[in-house]
Amino acid sequence: MNNTNQSQEIFHDSSNSFAAKIIDWSVGNRFFVMLGALVLLVAGMVSITTIPLDAIPDLSDTQVIIRTEFPGQAPQVIEDQVTYPLSTQMLSLPKTKAVRGFSMFGTSFVYIIFEDKTDMYWARSRVLEALSQVSSNLPDGVTPQLGPDATGVGWVFQYALFDRTGGHDLAEIRSIQDWFVRFELATVDGVAEVASVGGFVKEYQVLVDPNKLRAFDVPLTTVIDAVRSANQETGGRTLEMSESEYLIRSFGYITKTEDLQQAVLKTIDGTPITIADVARVVEGPSIRRGVTELNGIGEAVGGIVVMRPGANALTVIHDIKERLVSIKQGLPEGVEIKTVYDRSTLIEGSVDYLKDKLIEESLMVAIITFLFLLHARSALVAIITIPLGILAAFIVMNAQGITANIMSLGGIAIAIGAMVDASIVMVENAHRKLANLPPDASAQKKQEVLINAAKEVGPGLFFSLLIITVSFFPVFALTGQSERLFTPLAYTKTYAMAAAALLSVTVVPVLMIWLIKGKIKREDENPINRFFIELYRPFLNAALKWRKATIIIALVALFSTALPASKLGSEFMPTLYEGGLLYMPMTLPGVSITKAREILQISNRQLMTIPEVEHVFGKAGRSDSATDPAPLAMIETWVELKPRSEWRKGMTPKKLIADMNKRVQLPGMLNSWGFPIKIRLDMLTTGIRTPVGIKVSGSNLTMIDKIAKRVETLARDVDGTRSAIADRVVGGKYIEIEANRREIARYGVSLTTVQRIIQIALGGMKLDD
Repeated sequence: MNNTNQSQEIFHDSSNSFAAKIIDWSVGNRFFVMLGALVLLVAGMVSITTIPLDAIPDLSDTQVIIRTEFPGQAPQVIEDQVTYPLSTQMLSLPKTKAVRGFSMFGTSFVYIIFEDKTDMYWARSRVLEALSQVSSNLPDGVTPQLGPDATGVGWVFQYALFDRTGGHDLAEIRSIQDWFVRFELATVDGVAEVASVGGFVKEYQVLVDPNKLRAFDVPLTTVIDAVRSANQETGGRTLEMSESEYLIRSFGYITKTEDLQQAVLKTIDGTPITIADVARVVEGPSIRRGVTELNGIGEAVGGIVVMRPGANALTVIHDIKERLVSIKQGLPEGVEIKTVYDRSTLIEGSVDYLKDKLIEESLMVAIITFLFLLHARSALVAIITIPLGILAAFIVMNAQGITANIMSLGGIAIAIGAMVDASIVMVENAHRKLANLPPDASAQKKQEVLINAAKEVGPGLFFSLLIITVSFFPVFALTGQSERLFTPLAYTKTYAMAAAALLSVTVVPVLMIWLIKGKIKREDENPINRFFIELYRPFLNAALKWRKATIIIALVALFSTALPASKLGSEFMPTLYEGGLLYMPMTLPGVSITKAREILQISNRQLMTIPEVEHVFGKAGRSDSATDPAPLAMIETWVELKPRSEWRKGMTPKKLIADMNKRVQLPGMLNSWGFPIKIRLDMLTTGIRTPVGIKVSGSNLTMIDKIAKRVETLARDVDGTRSAIADRVVGGKYIEIEANRREIARYGVSLTTVQRIIQIALGGMKLDD
């Protein structure tokens, strides 16, 4: 026991001696100390202007998406032939945490989630290697493609293109988006992808007449070959004429329907049979798997800007807005661009709010310090150390790549109160020492007293601040999303406290010598100090007199918290009001694109009747992005709200959601409300739209669907449940054709030929882009 006490005393003495030596050095090298403080000030200001800004830390996992197009194929076919082979191959990748597959009409999505801190581009290279091994097991013509190096959380900006004058139809507007706006925005630094959704994609459609095919004895495969061969160009090397070299080029791309109509299928007695003889060639829209609607007025074309992980969200959005200003000048007359989702509003609001609170907290510390010391220059000692400590934290944050967000700035806010403890105690100790000096004490004597006062309490304060600095170290042991959410707070709080500890033994003693001058009043001469001393002294004396009673009362107060603590709820992250809402109802499977458009228009029109709503942008189905695996039955509506100052009196976000839920009640619709970033995080983490889900697995889809519906009914009765929705795994409508193998064999027709005819003649076949 004696050895332990002796070792602790030696450690404490050595730390005191170390801190005292720093104080002596700082006082003897004031110029270099203040020069270092000036450098810290300038570097900190530069860091503040360049540090990335975001609303919350990036909580997304390292994720790679594989998107595979298999046009015209049913979900079950895609599941068996594409999604399953890809998913099983990806399970063997190193550092893989989860693999999720989604099979939809015409498209397969496979999401590979990697372990924490896995490099994004290392993961993408491993996935590419695995794809080269599995490609031979996929159907002919099916080519998997990697999605962008981003996630759904990267949806930072969305806009809508529309023409209310009627001068341009949806096909023309979609072409403007695909061939002009999208490419312009894709060049903005930090943008991973600009996805299009809604409108119509123009294509040349060959509508074959089976009777004419039979009359001219032309098989359907011949038409397919003729269409493919009619749309190509080639070169013929070079030709030398008149001492000049000419490059040979053959034009052959289709530019109008007549080019395709004149493609030759065969000749009969020298007479050519063209596509025009057996089919009609028209310009028409391709099959749509997504539709968008704006404000309940009509369809629009949407654009989704996806940001790369780690990019400065606020800078990316500002650059996008600047680019949109120049893009608007090149749009045809009547075509407009409207911003429908902008995360910069949330980012700036969150950062400005915390910035204001930091300033308020700093001013409050300054005022309290002045009131208790009654010496303005002494109060400056504490005031100056606050911004220096904060700026030091920003320098390290910027170098480490930590964004300025709610959590990281919250760590600084937590640290401010403790950061000024050292300077306040040192200044107060100096006041006490100076107040006991005779009035005619020399300046040299006062300086010696100030230095001794700093050395008397400085080492202990330095050591105590270091203890507070390491108090958040256990947070660094967290993993997963908890680590990504809370470590920015722990880092910034640790950096700020470490800076405060260093400033307390370097800058503070120098400032004390320079600023603590003039008449210093004793502590009892301050009426505020006298008031509080008289206030707490009776309680202190009573507690010391009745010690056992004091301990018993403290224990009773402690144990009394057990009951309310047991009734407190718990959540990973509190709900963050983002300035807008995301309305995500679920319809029954099998809904048509026409019905989805009607649902969008009706619900958007109802939402626009609410006074707090600025505008509404709805999307049914998916966009042309691998980050958006939405079925047609899934509706996402971004509801942008007006500033709270314009809301009805007494209205809150919770009441507003309840009001919206009452107004948007359509048969067969299951409503779900939330905030955009929160829902995106939930979908990324769990694969579903909510933070809590129940997985039902088995071999019988009908039984799985029955159990899921039963779980949905029971979950709605659970206290605190806002909504419960069971995804329908059955209910899609199919027209099934089963070939009679014996009958087709009698006619010498193979099953492949029958299925090819069904694919081409009934469903349509995409031949070329």
